[in-house]
Amino acid sequence: MSEQHRQIHFAAHFPGVNQQTIWSDPNAGSQIEFESFRRFAEIAERGVMDYIFLAEGLRLRERNGEILDLDVLGRPNTVSILSALAAVTKHIGLVGTLTTTYNEPVDLARQLRSLDVLSNGRAGWNVVTTTNAFTGANFRKGDHLPYPERYLRAQEMISALEQLWETELGETTTLDSRYFQATATQTLPASPQGRPVLVQAGASGEGRDIAARNVDVVFSMFGEFAEGQKFRTDLDERLEHFGRNAEDLKILPAITLAIGDTEAEAQERAQAIRHAQVSGPNAIYFMEQIWGRELGGVDPDGPLPDFDPVPPTHATGRVPHYGDVEERTALVNQWRAESEAKGLSLRDLAVREYGRPSLVGTPEQIADEIIRRVDERACDGFTLVGDIVPDGLAEFVDRVVPILQERGAYRTEYPENATLRELLGSAAAPSVPLETPERV
Repeated sequence: MSEQHRQIHFAAHFPGVNQQTIWSDPNAGSQIEFESFRRFAEIAERGVMDYIFLAEGLRLRERNGEILDLDVLGRPNTVSILSALAAVTKHIGLVGTLTTTYNEPVDLARQLRSLDVLSNGRAGWNVVTTTNAFTGANFRKGDHLPYPERYLRAQEMISALEQLWETELGETTTLDSRYFQATATQTLPASPQGRPVLVQAGASGEGRDIAARNVDVVFSMFGEFAEGQKFRTDLDERLEHFGRNAEDLKILPAITLAIGDTEAEAQERAQAIRHAQVSGPNAIYFMEQIWGRELGGVDPDGPLPDFDPVPPTHATGRVPHYGDVEERTALVNQWRAESEAKGLSLRDLAVREYGRPSLVGTPEQIADEIIRRVDERACDGFTLVGDIVPDGLAEFVDRVVPILQERGAYRTEYPENATLRELLGSAAAPSVPLETPERV
C-alpha cells in the first residue's frame, strides 16, 4: 500500500518585468505578446496547477531616473491578460495582482467579478498595498499613504468589495467608511464560486492579520523548511483567533528551481541563473533597500559600505523588507563578518540573497523535498517561478509532476467544472463588515 501524503497545490507565477526573468536569455519570450501568456498558461494547465499568478507593477523600477539594466519595458494590463487567457484555458485559475492603495472599490469589484463570470468561477485577486512610494506619482493624489493607513485602507477595500459582490444583480448598495463613499448598482450576476478567491503576500503583523481574517491563499516569502513551519504556526494561531480552520488558508511560498540530470549539474545551473539575475547595478539597487539610502559611488564588486543603514525616506520609493533600522543594522553587521571571512563582495552577497533558486537537484530530489515540506506542514504547495518565460516551468511539469502524481501527492486531472476555490479545497472566509466610522 502506497504512503499517504497531503495533497500539493501549485501556482504558476508569470514574473513581472524585473530581473527574476532572464530576459537576455535567447530562449526568453516577449513580456508583451499574448502568445507568451498563452504558451505559459498551456504549460501550467498541462501541469494540472491550481492557478496562474500575474504580478503587476504600476511603475517601472528605476534608479536616479534610469530603468534598472536587467528590467524590460512594457507589460499589458493584468485583468486584460487574464480575461484573454480565460478564453484559451478551461480549468486553471486566473489570479491577478491589484493594489488596494491606488484603486477604487466599485471599479475594482466590477473588473474582478467580470473576470470571475467570464472564466466560470476561476478568478482570484492578489491583494497588495504597494510598498514603493514613487508609484504615487502616477496618480492624482500624488502621495503615498503611511504604512498603518495602507493596511486600514486594504481591509476597507476587501470589505467594500465583498459587500459589492454580495449585492444581487440589479440591487443597489452604499459604501460609507473612512476611505470610501459610493453608491453602486450590481450589473453582473455572481459566478459559480460566488466571489473571487483572495490571495495576499504581506509578511508583517498587519499583513498576517489581513490574511488570517480574509483570504484563501498566502503567497509567502518563507520558502525554507524551518521558517515555513514557523510561519504556518503563526498563521494557524491567527486563524483560530478569527474563528477559521487551518485548512481554510493555503500557504504557497514562492520558489525558483534548478533541475539537472545529476545534483552537480543542477548546482552548476543554479549558479548560472543566480549570476544572470543580479548585475552590478541590480546589486546596488537591492542593497539600497537595506541601507535605506542611495549608494552612489559604491563598487558592487568591492566590500560592503562601512557606514550603517538609516531609516528609509518615502521620497526614494524604497521600503525595506528587513524590518526597522536596528534589524537592518544587525543584518549588515552579520554580512560584514561573512564578507570578511569568505571574501565576498557586495554583489556576491546580493546574488546569494536575491538570486537564489530555492530547490536545486534532480527531479527525484526536488519531488522528495516538495512532498516532505507539504507533509510536515511547512506549506501547502508552492508558487513556482521559472527563470525564463514562457517555457521556464515546462521541465518541472514534464519531469517532476509525474513523480509527484506517481507517489499520490498531486492530482492527475482537474475535477470537471471545478471553480478555483474548489481546486484549492478551501472555504471562503466570512465577510468582514465595512465599518470605520472615524474619517480621515
